[in-house]
Amino acid sequence: MKKRIAIFASGSGSNAQKLMEHFKRSADTEISLVLTNNPDAYVLQRADNFEIPSHIFDKNEFYKTDEVIDLLKNLDIDFIVLAGFLWLIPKNLIDAYPGRIVNIHPAILPKFGGKGMYGDNVHNAVMAAGETEGGITIHYVDEHYDEGEYIYQAKYKIDKNDNLEMVKFKGQQLEHLHYPRIIESLVKKIKK
Repeated sequence: MKKRIAIFASGSGSNAQKLMEHFKRSADTEISLVLTNNPDAYVLQRADNFEIPSHIFDKNEFYKTDEVIDLLKNLDIDFIVLAGFLWLIPKNLIDAYPGRIVNIHPAILPKFGGKGMYGDNVHNAVMAAGETEGGITIHYVDEHYDEGEYIYQAKYKIDKNDNLEMVKFKGQQLEHLHYPRIIESLVKKIKK
């Protein structure tokens, strides 16, 4: 029986796309569902292109009910991957999937983490601080932004001539290279 992953995303979904591509070839794992809080998120189109079902939810459904958890359980979801998902994960979802929710952050945590630190906000903060290195952190999700246990970190060099687009590109290259591989290694350890 295949292990089943759900992806939560709020935007374009480039990491979600890399995960879909990676697991499309897998004999034992599949991306079974894409969930979003944004009805205009491009990740919905990406899911459709791979014929992966999607679900759009609102704040009330996510924070005040168990509907999202019920959906995940009904679909036999084993593991949850956040890929550019901007809302804090509620305690009931963390409790339903202990040690089975993972996020990727576009900086070397603990620096440049926390509420509001995502996407270009992170890259701009890294550049404004005059950092010579940027990076990514893959981590477990807890009830606070970017504070879960680290699983993997990778760095890239920031050259003094690098602009926002260059820094973002270098970070995304690392994300796309490492996130699918790390997710695969974590999912392999799950007993079905």
